[in-house]
Amino acid sequence: MNTVLLGPPGAGKGTQAENLSVKYGWPQVATGDMFRAALEGGTPLGLEARKYLDAGELVPDEVVEKVVAERLSQDDCAEGFILDGFPRNVHQAGALERYLAEESRELGLVANIEVDEEMLVKRISGRRVCSQCGSNSNVTFSPPAMEGRCDSCGGELYQRSDDLEETVRHRLEVYREQTEPLIAHYRPGGRLITIDGSRSTDEVFADVCAAVDGMLVREAG
Repeated sequence: MNTVLLGPPGAGKGTQAENLSVKYGWPQVATGDMFRAALEGGTPLGLEARKYLDAGELVPDEVVEKVVAERLSQDDCAEGFILDGFPRNVHQAGALERYLAEESRELGLVANIEVDEEMLVKRISGRRVCSQCGSNSNVTFSPPAMEGRCDSCGGELYQRSDDLEETVRHRLEVYREQTEPLIAHYRPGGRLITIDGSRSTDEVFADVCAAVDGMLVREAG
């Protein structure tokens, strides 16, 4: 089944997509991860994307749509996929619909994860990343045992430039302007569900799985 996860930055889409991938076997297609890999590799796409990501802006539609279409055409997406971070606006949603129609495929479920804005700011601006193993911690919700050091490997923790509070608030503003309209876009057709993302990861996951299972039954019928 083809699934889209919606929600503002920090809502937990990535965690839920990863857990869904493990449970159901569909690949997680995360545009953020793809662009970060391009940044680290110094590719032309990475260099183009850097100026937008560092400022908390969205990467242009035509760049994102090309990258996603290439990824969805790979063999591991044949039985379904979980989109995390795409589409970000109605234009991208239209591109996704055209791609699926050309491939004689359909979108199954759209899960919208909602979280209070101030909680999102604390979640994201408190995030720290290990420079050695890449593990995440949060100085507000899950502080490391030793300040500035990773609990897993002892590596130095750092804050990504797009996690700075000022940038986070700008990212949320951009989300309200460009991505929230997707909720109205997807509401007709009965494929959109809204989930309270302020609860524990397990509670949110249980609700997402219930929605997935319900849609699978619906599609099978």
